[in-house]
Amino acid sequence: MARKQKDDLGARMLIAIAKLIAMLPFSVLYFISDFLFWVVYHLVRYRRKIVRKNLQNAFPDKAIREIVTLEKEYYHHLCDYFVETVKILRMSEEEMKQRMHFENPELLNELTQRGGASLMCLGHYGNWEWVPSIVLHLMPGVEGGLVYKQLHSTSFDQLFYKIRSRFGSHPIEKRSVLRKLIQKRKEGNTIVVGFLTDQRPPRVSDKYWTTFLNQDTPVQTGMEKIARSLSLPVIYLDIEKVKRGFYRGRFVLVSPDASTENEHTITENYMRLLEKTVMRAPAFYLWSHNLWKFSKAMEPEG
Repeated sequence: MARKQKDDLGARMLIAIAKLIAMLPFSVLYFISDFLFWVVYHLVRYRRKIVRKNLQNAFPDKAIREIVTLEKEYYHHLCDYFVETVKILRMSEEEMKQRMHFENPELLNELTQRGGASLMCLGHYGNWEWVPSIVLHLMPGVEGGLVYKQLHSTSFDQLFYKIRSRFGSHPIEKRSVLRKLIQKRKEGNTIVVGFLTDQRPPRVSDKYWTTFLNQDTPVQTGMEKIARSLSLPVIYLDIEKVKRGFYRGRFVLVSPDASTENEHTITENYMRLLEKTVMRAPAFYLWSHNLWKFSKAMEPEG
């Protein structure tokens, strides 16, 4: 009981501090981001070895000078991501619509209404924490949800839950997604559920191996399995960073009915679309994520 009260107090304090920071204008927040870059990149050297290795493997033809330039651009963007994410707590709906623009939400709305639900897949690109604002563009009566994995820190878990539900989206713990979709279907409710599908799968789990950014890459298959089992449409969100603090999203149809696709087709097509997004402007991908920690050679046979 005392531990829970301590955790709740820590979460309330963290959220209160975050809200105070979020009151600052973007100009000040980006000044803080520039300072954070110096701390994170030069002083702390946060995951520098992982980022360098990932970039060199993804772009073997680039000279070390180009890799270092890309590396610094990535860390600048990462620090922007931090302050932009906190800012969500104080952004109005109108400001969010201006800064996170969706080109063709009618595609998502049409497919969702037709199937009673749809799955939206995207990668850790741009500022994915701003994507739940899609609920501001959905038709009346259509809910928005996003899949998340509970963080080890209770305080940060509650903070990010609050951030991700800021505009009315519903975070859904990943183990509950299928049950939630079935429940919504029984109730006659319509929902769009977003999946960040480029996270590294656990070693002991079903996964699909493909080539992504010049490397053998394991991919989680949960999104595809759910889509195929419920005959749902799958849409990819292609994100573009227009300039600092402004993003544009465009929806691309992956499949109007996942149950009609062969196994792994949806996953493979998603990875090809994500690869095109990353190659267009590589600095805005999450290179500090250790996606390639385990090699295909380490997988057990059979």
